[in-house]
Amino acid sequence: MVDINIVVAKEKLTAKGFLDIAISPELDLFFEIEKLKKEKNAVILAHYYQEADIQDVADYIGDSLGLAQQAEKTKADMIVFAGVHFMAETAKILNPEKKVVLPDLKAGCSLADSAPGYLFKAFRDKHPDHIVISYINCSAEVKALSDIICTSSNAEKIVESIPPGQKIIFAPDRNLGAYLVKKTGRDMLLWDGACMVHEIFSLEKITKLKIRHPNAKLIAHPECEEPILRLADFIGSTTALLKYSQSNASQEFIVATEAGILHQMQLASPGKTFIPAPPDNSCACNDCPHMKLNTLEKLYLCMKYEEPELIMDEALRTAARRPIERMLEISAQYGL
Repeated sequence: MVDINIVVAKEKLTAKGFLDIAISPELDLFFEIEKLKKEKNAVILAHYYQEADIQDVADYIGDSLGLAQQAEKTKADMIVFAGVHFMAETAKILNPEKKVVLPDLKAGCSLADSAPGYLFKAFRDKHPDHIVISYINCSAEVKALSDIICTSSNAEKIVESIPPGQKIIFAPDRNLGAYLVKKTGRDMLLWDGACMVHEIFSLEKITKLKIRHPNAKLIAHPECEEPILRLADFIGSTTALLKYSQSNASQEFIVATEAGILHQMQLASPGKTFIPAPPDNSCACNDCPHMKLNTLEKLYLCMKYEEPELIMDEALRTAARRPIERMLEISAQYGL
């Protein structure tokens, strides 16, 4: 198991696992964070699903592939990862000599949690003749048990790089796996996991929304369930959805992924309208509760105190690095 160690003094931590220090409302957090970046030679990497303020102070904003690529080549002494736990793990896997901190240690991932390492090992051991392709949204333990990691940006190319006769296990997202089976024609063995955000969209509500907005394009992440993908005008990774919204002539888009991406879409295309796809519950939002645990205040505190820090067992880190490096090699071959 990954050894996560919070070194900061216990009196500075609450039972919830984040720094509980009062911040003056008069403090200019944007200014202070920029100052800390320079003082500590720190880089802030943020996922598209972070709150708008965090995206605005980040040095790089991207999806899982872009963040992994940036983590690999950064020259910073400290990586501040505004995302969820597996993303910070990936940064540490690629940068053992650098300090990796994250604003909230409890920012997990429902998809990664759906594939516990010990259960996935038992599953893999039952199918020794299969190559394992794991979506990057998984724990370091699952990465270490995999042959190649993929992201939604490069998954199709990575599946297609495997010789036709070779059997494949795809984990942990069953929806992305089913989409890849349809796209590539490969009959893969799928782990039964899913993302809570991408499975919450209501087909009925989206259909009604499309009737009210007949000119709107429905764009969806491939982690969504098949009925949503069937209805979509475009399917792609978070970065691909952003680029499509910029290049497509449509002035309205219904966006079926985590709502954080709408901030970048609106910045890139201020004249266009972006509507978050409605979930199948009483809430009007489709925010990831894990991503949104991170706040600007927590980001400032983790940079100031350099905690919580992610510490990883070296044997696990080395084993998990190999399939990530294979992914980066294949991505480079295809110019992804």
